[in-house]
Amino acid sequence: MAHDGQDMTQMTTTAILPDLLTLTRAAAPAVETVFERARESVRGMVSADGRVSGALIEANQTAAHGLSWLATYSQSLKQMQRWAEALEADGKFGEIEQLLHQIAFGEYLHQVAGGIPMNQGEVVRLQDMGLGWDALSGFQISEIQTLMAQANSQAARSRLVELMEDQAGATMFGASGLDEELEMIRDQFRRYAVEKVEPYAHEWHLKDELIPMEVIEELAEMGVFGLTIPEEFGGFGLSKASMCVVSEELSRGYIGVGSLGTRSEIAAELIIAGGTDEQKANWLPKLASAEILPTAVFTEPNTGSDLGSLRTRAVKNADGDYEITGNKTWITHAARTHVMTLLARTNPDTTDHRGLSMFLAEKTPGTDENPFPTPGMTGGEIEVLGYRGMKEYELGFDGFKVKGENLLGGEEGKGFKQLMETFESARIQTAARAIGVAQSALDIAMQYAQDRKQFGKSLINFPRVSGKLAMMAVEIMIARQLTYFSAWEKDHGQRCDLEAGMAKLLGARVAWAAADNGLQIHGGNGFALEYKISRVLCDARILNIFEGAAEIQAQVIARRLLG
Repeated sequence: MAHDGQDMTQMTTTAILPDLLTLTRAAAPAVETVFERARESVRGMVSADGRVSGALIEANQTAAHGLSWLATYSQSLKQMQRWAEALEADGKFGEIEQLLHQIAFGEYLHQVAGGIPMNQGEVVRLQDMGLGWDALSGFQISEIQTLMAQANSQAARSRLVELMEDQAGATMFGASGLDEELEMIRDQFRRYAVEKVEPYAHEWHLKDELIPMEVIEELAEMGVFGLTIPEEFGGFGLSKASMCVVSEELSRGYIGVGSLGTRSEIAAELIIAGGTDEQKANWLPKLASAEILPTAVFTEPNTGSDLGSLRTRAVKNADGDYEITGNKTWITHAARTHVMTLLARTNPDTTDHRGLSMFLAEKTPGTDENPFPTPGMTGGEIEVLGYRGMKEYELGFDGFKVKGENLLGGEEGKGFKQLMETFESARIQTAARAIGVAQSALDIAMQYAQDRKQFGKSLINFPRVSGKLAMMAVEIMIARQLTYFSAWEKDHGQRCDLEAGMAKLLGARVAWAAADNGLQIHGGNGFALEYKISRVLCDARILNIFEGAAEIQAQVIARRLLG
């Protein structure tokens, strides 16, 4: 279709490379080979006396974290290839999917060869990992040379955006590759977000208001809080993949709403993995129905990501109950929740993770006038840039009482291990939230680029504007496929901390880039609070920090890769 003022020559017939899947099928193994060479090189840099050294990993952070990013790119391209081959087999590998796939390979191959952006100010190159140009010998094959020379062309980007315009109103650009049942779930939550979330989200943000209880009640009826809780405990017993789809679409409406289920997911995971039979029977049905709302109380003012060193004390008294004393910070949705998954030190003789225990600490939900009415507990709000719908708090505990029966698992000293078992699901869900935020940025930016006229034509008809939109769509699909793969692994009982970490690492960068580019497309208007993109930018920024800051995430991935 022709657009007003459009003067580019459409290259519909030549934008897609011939034998695309053959080209990309040859490229993915070559990237894996580069990664394996980098892994051996970095392992040599961080080993002493034949063993990997934590101190040397820290001393060589750029190399170690670069390896994490290179591994993420390698896995991303593998998953894009898997997605493309599956769509081809089902007869669903259409023009838009082919362009997404082609541009993804064209761009990421160039970044592997020339430098991967860990963020907009740090680019990691093969030389940082101790490799020379010979590491790219596998890139000299004709298939990779063709992809690098032609795949991410302006013709391809322009054609992709033209197809995206034709699909205006579609749930997403390109097929997800998920089954029909999951797509029905997506459609249900997309409709809800469009009707009940998107029209109000910006006002909630600007007024720094809590998401209305009415929304929480409606989401409870739709099963959001019991989505992955087993049916025997009142949940739906659905897959982590379904959690991804729900989180994605609700976060696309507003990250606060997409995050309402996060604390329930964490609490349920803790109880399913580490709780006693009595604790499961008591708490899981209440979490599933949202009869009780949980909050996660882990972080302390001086510990941040170093949870093993936290100081909040839990002292057992004569009647077998506990008294909690200490301070916590960055506690989301703390005021109006009923129970805290609270990590505290039960063994005062320890200074690391071995003395920590997890509690299901009950509290009375607060009101605006009295947010923390429970004896032994005080709190104050932390004002934040974005991610506002549940509010953030600092909490103080002074002799706060917790029943002995609410020690998770009934055994002290297991808290850190219990928490670690939730990290896979939490990071998969955070990656899905990031995709939703990125998709929201794309939705908003594309609409503005179509509507805004400059120099006699719509912004979308300028190549650098359409190029931004094309790359948003491409990277969203890459992050989506990596996230769905980690969810698939989790659903099939496979260890996936590596893939979940990669999905979160990439998803957060993609969300920030999409929001930043979306604001750039708005020009000066994007800097005005009245425009939604300003909120999305603020919301996107937190994704690189919570559930493991990007640097911590890269460090964790590197330790797994090198161990």
